[in-house]
Amino acid sequence: MPSSLPQQRFELWAPAVLHRVDVVVDGTPHPMHRDPSRPGWWQADAPADPERTRYGFCLDGDPVLLPDPRSPRQPEGPDGPSQLVDHTAFRWSTSPWQGRALPGSVLYELHIGTFTPEGTFDSAAARLDHLVELGVDLVEVMPVCPFPGTHGWGYDGVSLWAVHEPYGGPEGLKRFVDTAHRLGLGVVLDVVHNHLGPSGNYLPRFGPYFTERHHTPWGSAVNLDAPGSDEVRRYLIGSALAWLRDYRIDGLRLDAVHALADNRAVHFLEELATAVDSLAAATGRPLFLVGESDLNDPRLITPREGGGLGLAAQWSDDFHHALHTALSGERQGYYADFAVRPLGALARTLTRGWFHDGTWSSFRERTHGRPLDTRRTPAHRLLGYLQTHDQVGNRALGDRLSATLDPGLLAAGAALVLTAPFTPMLFMGEEWGAGTTWQFFTDHQDPGLAEAVRTGRRNEFAGHGWSAEEVPDPQAASTFLGSRLDWTETHRKPHATLLAWYRTLLALRRAHPAFTDPDLSAVRVDHDEEQRWLVLHRGPYRTAVNLSSEQRTLPLGGPCTDVLAAYGPYHAAGSELTLPAYSTAVVRTGGRHSD
Repeated sequence: MPSSLPQQRFELWAPAVLHRVDVVVDGTPHPMHRDPSRPGWWQADAPADPERTRYGFCLDGDPVLLPDPRSPRQPEGPDGPSQLVDHTAFRWSTSPWQGRALPGSVLYELHIGTFTPEGTFDSAAARLDHLVELGVDLVEVMPVCPFPGTHGWGYDGVSLWAVHEPYGGPEGLKRFVDTAHRLGLGVVLDVVHNHLGPSGNYLPRFGPYFTERHHTPWGSAVNLDAPGSDEVRRYLIGSALAWLRDYRIDGLRLDAVHALADNRAVHFLEELATAVDSLAAATGRPLFLVGESDLNDPRLITPREGGGLGLAAQWSDDFHHALHTALSGERQGYYADFAVRPLGALARTLTRGWFHDGTWSSFRERTHGRPLDTRRTPAHRLLGYLQTHDQVGNRALGDRLSATLDPGLLAAGAALVLTAPFTPMLFMGEEWGAGTTWQFFTDHQDPGLAEAVRTGRRNEFAGHGWSAEEVPDPQAASTFLGSRLDWTETHRKPHATLLAWYRTLLALRRAHPAFTDPDLSAVRVDHDEEQRWLVLHRGPYRTAVNLSSEQRTLPLGGPCTDVLAAYGPYHAAGSELTLPAYSTAVVRTGGRHSD
């Protein structure tokens, strides 16, 4: 009898196949045929349920069923069969979403698996009211592509078109995005194009998705410029557009773009940015790309018409390193360059965009970076932050700043992030000085890989004086469970006091446009390295921080007319402000000496 199911077109790019491809649809194999118009492509029509059918591919007579490289769903994980998804079936809110642009916004980075005890999209959505009350604009979600096991950071994902099932799968992600939009929050998704996880990565079986022409810290590079790279680039761009189109994501954070090895005349990032801009025009929503880059190269965030690659923004680790060093006094590793004169390094970064702009880097043992044109580059193209998943989780113990710093220093760091000229980003739990750690955790099912990750982690920190017993085991359940936020802290001191401070600062950003002015050339910083105080000038406003353990008197450059916010007591007299140890105030000045 003929099937009552509609015919579904199955397509596969598999130039590595020599003779035969079968698509196995709900257990029934169907031979595929070469597409004469597209080299390397195979296709077949077969009856299938557009929402439930499971399928996979068998290559050259091998009975092993492989998942679709463009699989929209992996219900049994990266190694199982793929499943069709009808993206038109989801009922989005009737209220129209106009989008959320990046300039002027505040981001909040979170990890679905540890944001709540349940670790799902639905439980995270139930906590989004907290972010609305906090005053942020965009929720940046760490990677959600399928990865081995149930819990992990997500950067070893595979199946770049699918969603991790333990989080809630495709429907769960859509419900999360829909809830965020109803509350007025945009959603940014962290995606990884520079490598795929070592487990469940079947792409090399199909074609030249990777190349030996370049090597990265993860091995052979993703093929962006060798033979076959046209299709690989289309694969990655198609995945990116699917998140923005099918899931209504507002922007993408691109992991470690400096590891995207590409020697072609039109860089992959430029091609991707062009495609995203075209989709934005078609949908009428502002869509954007934010890169993570270690290069300090302004061309990444320079518009394409100006000769750049056209990304909307990039993370600024220089600002983090300078601020972290100024607050903590740490000097190891990449903090060494910033620790020579920490407040001077912070002042330089606040006014010039980043610290290394062609300067010597002792950590790299070479000069690093390129100058940023502060008159032409708006500061919102740089993200500024006090903590991130990387800067906390890549420490041996995953300890947050709240584990070692006085609450007053945490408050000072928050004030500088939220009144600086950059686009601010917070890391989940930072706003209340979370007492929980954020550690590196994995759930690899392959015992050999699990042991390799465990040993590698311990060896990495052995050179810094840590014993193997001190470094948490990434595979231990306690490492994951201990990284979950404790929401009861928000109601207890000193956490509640710090949370109120963050809310106050975010309210100031909304109320006073000067704090979101992207003109870097108008920013001025006064500081005293020995006395350990710093004053950030933003128009008529001053963010004054005393990082010293003693009382200090700070010059404001004009008479204080109003104290908008203060963490700790203060005394304002004329053009000076006296602050006790580890305290902060945001004030407004007036008179002819004010900006």
